[in-house]
Amino acid sequence: MSNELVLTATGDSFIATRISIYSEPEFLGLVEVIRRGHARFTNLEVLINDFKGIPAAQSGGTYAATDSYIADELKWIGFNIVSRANNHAMDYGVEGMLETTKNLDRVGIVHAGVGMNLGEARSPAYLETPVGRIALVSATSTFPPEARAGEVRPDLQGRPGVNPLRYSVIYTVPKEVFEVLVKIAKIHGFKVKKDAKKLRLFRTSFKLGDELKVEFKVNKRDEEGNLKAIKDARRMADYVIFSLHAHESYLSNERPAPFIEEFARKCIDAGADIFIGHGPHVLRGIEIYKNKPIFYSLGNFIFQNDLIRKQPSDIYERYKLDWKATPADLYDAREKGLPEYVEMGFKWFTQDQIYWQTVVAYCLIDEGGVKEIKLYPVDLGLERKRQHRGRPLLAKGKKARKIIEKIKKLSKTYGTKVKFEDKEEIGIVKL
Repeated sequence: MSNELVLTATGDSFIATRISIYSEPEFLGLVEVIRRGHARFTNLEVLINDFKGIPAAQSGGTYAATDSYIADELKWIGFNIVSRANNHAMDYGVEGMLETTKNLDRVGIVHAGVGMNLGEARSPAYLETPVGRIALVSATSTFPPEARAGEVRPDLQGRPGVNPLRYSVIYTVPKEVFEVLVKIAKIHGFKVKKDAKKLRLFRTSFKLGDELKVEFKVNKRDEEGNLKAIKDARRMADYVIFSLHAHESYLSNERPAPFIEEFARKCIDAGADIFIGHGPHVLRGIEIYKNKPIFYSLGNFIFQNDLIRKQPSDIYERYKLDWKATPADLYDAREKGLPEYVEMGFKWFTQDQIYWQTVVAYCLIDEGGVKEIKLYPVDLGLERKRQHRGRPLLAKGKKARKIIEKIKKLSKTYGTKVKFEDKEEIGIVKL
């Protein structure tokens, strides 16, 4: 038995329609690339629940419910292992989560990251392949507070939800800014000591300093729990994948927050063979750490979040639409943005090309680490009509080169070199 693992990995699959009916060479060629892997990974960004369950009070922008046939579509593409810890996992509560589990099990796709309690959500899932056993641990740092799985007590059941990686942020601000924050705190009835140098306001921590600074601090309990899961998987499998869904950024959406970079390296130290990030909907850089690959984000793979055919009233109200409005009305309004959102600089984010270009990573790995990484550039078609936008096609020509040049630039931060191969029109990571 060969001990070389071929892993094909993608970012977020926000899939809402049948895509197995299409036959363009650029689409079928992409599917063929994915199917080359022994392990074929994506982040499942939707629920496969036939809209069963109660919509949560809040969601990450789109309530991500879909029909049960989506599981069959994912299987047709070739995916056999998926992460589920993300900010949409509990959009339809426990029932929505369990219906998704039922449909994934029905088609034989291995999944990790959610459960009826924290122990289940954090436990590794295992994929059996001809080259060995593959473990997946899936976590998220971006989630509504109520979506976090809770531990079982001797006298009480745990809470269903996602495997979390919590963090906190502390802002150091100069004197003039700190004084304004103190005034705001007093307006809201908080008592602040006259010589106070620290302040917690609106669930955010501030402290007095000479200049503006931002510090991220990972929750130690969550960090230790996830690293323990990796160490457990290391003794139970031939290869270990760690998946993190993280929107958090620093200075740019294309650069992860520092705590993500630090945590990714700790995952490798604990025994992970590969770290796969996703969540911000954009590409981020690649780091090779101790001969193990860290993909900080593989961006979107399928992005059909404006084709979900039902949404709860909460999201209609957000855009000042009444009960007569249809899903198409909602998505039109969201793209346009409310005047007050636009004035503040906030608008639905999908009009920028960076959200519609990505790569599929082809990795050859053995016990000594990564031996080869190929990056297949993918275009999701921003310019297409809504009903066709978001379906991935292999990028060609200038568009392919542009995508690889983008990830080359982002990876340079980590000392990783990426070369565009003209003949195949793919990226090659130099190892």
